[in-house]
Amino acid sequence: MTPPTVLILAAGQGTRMRSAMPKVLHELCGRPMVLWPVHAALEAGAGKVVVVDSPAKALEAILPEGVGLVVQPESNGTGGAVLAASAQIDPQAAVVILSGDVPLVSAQAITELVAAHIAAGTPATMATTILADPSGYGRVVRDGAGNVQRVVETKKAGDATSEELQIDEVNTGIYVFNGEALLATLPHLSADNAQAELYLPQVLDLLRAEGQAVAAHKVNDPGLVLGINDRVALAEVTALAQRAIHERHMRAGVTIVDPAATAIDVEVEIGQDTTIEPFTTIKGATKIGAGCTIRHAYIIESTIEDGVSVGPFAYLRPGTHLQQGSKIGTFVEVKNSDIGRGAKVPHLSYIGDADVGEQSNLGAGTITANYDGKSKHRTTIGKRVRGGVDTALVAPVTVGDDAWTAAGSTITEDIPPGALGVARARQRNVEDYADRPRGPLDSEER
Repeated sequence: MTPPTVLILAAGQGTRMRSAMPKVLHELCGRPMVLWPVHAALEAGAGKVVVVDSPAKALEAILPEGVGLVVQPESNGTGGAVLAASAQIDPQAAVVILSGDVPLVSAQAITELVAAHIAAGTPATMATTILADPSGYGRVVRDGAGNVQRVVETKKAGDATSEELQIDEVNTGIYVFNGEALLATLPHLSADNAQAELYLPQVLDLLRAEGQAVAAHKVNDPGLVLGINDRVALAEVTALAQRAIHERHMRAGVTIVDPAATAIDVEVEIGQDTTIEPFTTIKGATKIGAGCTIRHAYIIESTIEDGVSVGPFAYLRPGTHLQQGSKIGTFVEVKNSDIGRGAKVPHLSYIGDADVGEQSNLGAGTITANYDGKSKHRTTIGKRVRGGVDTALVAPVTVGDDAWTAAGSTITEDIPPGALGVARARQRNVEDYADRPRGPLDSEER
C-alpha cells in the first residue's frame, strides 16, 4: 500500500491573533504550532509531507529536512490551498488534509483515520468528533448507512433547524481523499460565494452529487482536533499539550511534584527517577539524566547527566553541560559551560563560557568575566580546584589542577597546578577610627 501524502494548510495569516507574526509560527510548548502536525505526519509514516505557505514563505526556514513547501499564490480559501499543491498529490495514494492551526492531531489519530478511509472504500472520509458545546461548528448529518449526508453550518441564526442544532457531532476540517478522486474534482471548485473563495468541503458536495459516498470517522478525543484562532484558544490548547507532556514523563518514571507549577517543552528528555520540583521551567532541546533533582530552576537547551542536583532558583542557559553528580546551587547562572563530574557551584555565582574540572568546588560569588566588550573568552578551571568566595576570573585565564584561589581575588593571570592565587589588596586597619570627628575626608579615607 502506498504511504499517504499529507498536506498541511498553513497559508492563513490568522488576523484574530492580533500579531505581526503568522499564526502558525506562534509557539506551543517550545515548538512552532505548524510543526506539531508536521511531526505527527512524519511519525505516522507519511510518504510525503507538504506544507502550503503564503507567498512570503515565512515557514520555509523552520521545516524539517524532507518536508516540502508549496506556495498558495493568493488567499483564495482552503480549496485554493489544496489546488496549489496538486502537483504534489499522488493519484495512487491517500491524501490527508490537515491544518497548521490544529496542532494536537497525533500520529495515531492520522493512522486510524487513514485505516478507516481504506476500510470504508469511499473516495473521501471526514474526521468528526463529539463536542459538549458544538456552538458555531458545522454539524454532521449522517445518512442511513452512516455516511456523511451533509454538513450544516451554524454560525448564525437560521443556518440550521432546531433538530440539526441538537447534533453534537461536528466537522473537524480534517479529511482523507483518494488522490485520483481529489485531483479530478479540484478543477470544478467554484468561488461563487460571499467570500469569493474556493472551499475544500465543496469537493465532498461534488462527490456526493456524482452518487459517491463520503465516510465519517469519529475521533474520540476532541482535544486532538481543536483549532486555534486567537490567543485564548492558544492558551487552552497549550494547557492540553502541557498536560500530555507531563503525563508522558510521569508514566516514564519522572516525578513532577506539582504539574500545575511546572512547564516542560515538548523536545525535553528526562531520565527515570528524576524529580522536578515546583516552579521549574525546562525549555528547548534540554536533556536531563536519571536520578537528578531539579528545584525551582529555569533551564534552556542544556544537558544534565545522571545524579545531578540543580537549584533552587538556578538559571541554566543554552550550551550548559552538567556532568554526572555535579551540583548547581541557589541563584547560580551557568551559560555555555561544561561542569565536570562531581564539581560544585554552590550558590550566588555566574559561570559563563567556562570548563570546570571534576571535583572542583567554586565558592559563593564566583564570577567568570568572559566578555571584554568586543569578544567572549573562555575560562578553564582544572580538577579539584578550591575557589574562595567572591572570586572573579577574568578570561581568558586558566586555573590548574588542585589550585586554590583566595577569597575576594580578581584573577587575571594563570594559576599553576597546586598553587594559591591571591589577587587582592592587603588589609590595614585604622585604629580608633570611630572616635574621630566627622569632617571632610582625610587622606586615609580617600
